[in-house]
Parts: sequence; C-alpha cells; structure tokens
Amino acid sequence: MPGVNGIEFFQYPPQDGGPVWGVRVDGTDLRAHTAWATRELWRPELEDQFEDQERESAELLWRGHEGLGVLGFPENPFLAEAADSAPLLGCPCGIWECWPLTARIAVTATTVTWSSFRQPHRERWGELPLGPYVFAREAYETALAHPEVLAADPLGPPPAGLGV
Repeated sequence: MPGVNGIEFFQYPPQDGGPVWGVRVDGTDLRAHTAWATRELWRPELEDQFEDQERESAELLWRGHEGLGVLGFPENPFLAEAADSAPLLGCPCGIWECWPLTARIAVTATTVTWSSFRQPHRERWGELPLGPYVFAREAYETALAHPEVLAADPLGPPPAGLGV
C-alpha cells in the first residue's frame, strides 16, 4: 500500500499511576514529531524566558507531552472508529486533559488516518504542521494489540538545535 506510514505502540511506566501508551510513527516517537512541529509556534512565547535559552526551551519542547494514560478512558482512544478530536498524547502532569495533543481519526476497511493535529489550549495555532499519517489498518490493529512493554520512557534527551 503506497504512502502508508509505520506505526508502533508501546507502554512504559509513568512517574506514578498506571501504564502510559506511547506511539512511534515511522520509527520516531510522536512526541519528537510534535516537538519539531511546534517549535516555531512556541518561539514568540518562549523567547527570553530562560537563562539558558537553548537548553531550557529544548527541554520544555521535548518533554511537553507524555504518553497517554488510557486507564481513565471508557474505551481506548486509539481504537476510535471515527473521532474529530481524539487525544494521542497527554500532559506530563499525568492528567491528559491538561495538555493533550489531539487529532482527527478516520477509519476505513483498510486504513486508519490521523490528521488535523491540534493543541486545544492553543487554538490560535490552528492545525499543527504534523501529518497526516496513514496506517494500514491491519498493521495498526496488530501493533495496538501487542504493544512493546518498556521498563522506562524511551524518549531520551532533546536533540541539538531544538531550542528556540
């Protein structure tokens, strides 16, 4: 299927509470995709806010989202048959509603598409420059049914050049 993205789901322990679900798109953590996509949007808000502007703003961007703790959901949001605003990432505080990354999820017989990524607490940003991502439905459902279980958050330190 041409133009299809790779998808991996994984779980890792948060600082407290139940397991957190993470996502890799084409082998890269969705939080990394999001950090780079929002970098320029953050620039006006973060300029001149830190002593060590590069390092501290990079850390804020890189750790701005957490995986999604799905224990509080009535159903797994990644399984939504169709949703205009499904959460894909949550807030590092552990309350996903505090700072979610949302997207439209569209499901067909053969694909699952994530598009129209937004940060609901920054409406002025509009649709984020992220995606759309199209996944083969069978691979998506298999990845979701068999997430890799990790001992720790795999994100690692922010890369050079991310800070504003």
